[in-house]
Amino acid sequence: MNPIKHVAIIMDGNGRWGIKNKGSRNEGHSAGLKTLENIIKESLNQKIKYLTLYTFSTENWKRPKKEINFLFKILEKFLLKKTINLIENGIKLNVIGNKKKFSAQLQKIIKESEKKTLNNKKLQINLALNYGSKEEIVNACKKLIKNKKIITEKNIENYMYTRNISNPELLIRTGNTNRLSNFLLWQIAYTEIFFVKKLWPEFNTNDYKKILNKFKTLKRNFGSI
Repeated sequence: MNPIKHVAIIMDGNGRWGIKNKGSRNEGHSAGLKTLENIIKESLNQKIKYLTLYTFSTENWKRPKKEINFLFKILEKFLLKKTINLIENGIKLNVIGNKKKFSAQLQKIIKESEKKTLNNKKLQINLALNYGSKEEIVNACKKLIKNKKIITEKNIENYMYTRNISNPELLIRTGNTNRLSNFLLWQIAYTEIFFVKKLWPEFNTNDYKKILNKFKTLKRNFGSI
């Protein structure tokens, strides 16, 4: 049976769900937040150590400004309201991506949440915010050159956002879209990928558990027979 230490999720479909069911993309993002809380709880139950969530990509800045502002507002509210719950449940928050483009207020809130949860051990949530995998790899190589390091796989990994974090065994993408969208391209070289037709607000803990259970029974060869 395959152990699961790290699960990565592309939470796709909030906007489409919102338009279809509520007439508003923002309503879909609010509904998606409820799904997220349920998946976090189940990850704790499953004793998963790392949960990496594609929350906002470097390409998402192309979206309407009102939607972007709403996304960051609900993120701020979530962190301000839920950090105490993260602490109580032994959850560590870690934000990966370029945080410099965020408002000073959001940067401060993120920094405080990361600091308050720093020593928690049960589950580490990696929020991928303003994250792009190609940018991550390029930046890692630039740092290697600047520090006069030899370019090797190990040295590149040491300069990635995910350094000191094991690579995901499992990647889930909801939203009936079968692509990776510039997410963890380096880290998922041998990750098992599950594409789900349901939109993210429709995804539930039973769907999650079915995928986890199926993964546990897979034969993983890693290039061998």
